[in-house]
Amino acid sequence: MSSLGKDVASPTSGHPMVKAEGVHKSFGLAHILKGIDLEVNPREVFCLIGPSGSGKSTFLRCINHLEKISAGRLYVDGQLVGYRQKGDKLYELKESEVAAQRRDIGMVFQRFNLFPHMTALENVMEAPIQVKRETRAVARERAQRLLDRVGLGDRTGHYPAQLSGGQQQRVAIARALAMQPKLMLFDEPTSALDPELVGEVLDVMRDLAADGMTMIVVTHEMGFAREVGDSLVFMDDGVAVETGHPRDVLTNPQHERTKSFLSKVL
Repeated sequence: MSSLGKDVASPTSGHPMVKAEGVHKSFGLAHILKGIDLEVNPREVFCLIGPSGSGKSTFLRCINHLEKISAGRLYVDGQLVGYRQKGDKLYELKESEVAAQRRDIGMVFQRFNLFPHMTALENVMEAPIQVKRETRAVARERAQRLLDRVGLGDRTGHYPAQLSGGQQQRVAIARALAMQPKLMLFDEPTSALDPELVGEVLDVMRDLAADGMTMIVVTHEMGFAREVGDSLVFMDDGVAVETGHPRDVLTNPQHERTKSFLSKVL
């Protein structure tokens, strides 16, 4: 696959790409995130691991305000996400303002969420046309280029039902890249795939990392985290238990909870 660099937006210099300060999230009486503090630097591949229900996906969804945080602050590229601060008070942004922030944040879910009535090419073209008001010609050219780069240049006219799970997920990645984001969020992007299809999706993500895309990846693929990740956080029960370089955390965990988890998955 060829380089994806042309479609990687440059971050504003001088800021962490993502900064979480004391982030809490509750659903009713359920306290899901319990004070998350972390920073993700530009061009970094930041991996989140941990058991189901530990808050990984919830945290990811808070980054683009799909979930509203209950306390704390979240910044993307120096900008407060979902809120405007005046004095000591936060005021939630209008939906249109939140939508404008999301344009810079691509997200790839476990399920591909492609439009079933649209071809692969049309799926990738849709957001730039509808959201950024690009011409069909410009959107088509970029969509074709992105599908070529994720190895699906010969599948542009196929509908989702005609594609394998791995191919659909690669279309979903191309669709997120079509908005030229500065940050990509991956929520267990291979967990819904048959084992033999996982590699083709991880290959695309490796290419993205090599081209400098800032990525936060919730994953169970420990080999990918070890090979590609720059930082890794083990989360459990809404807390960032252990943070470090992936090889250090995976080969020499310091916390008993981390050791117990890794003994079951490695």
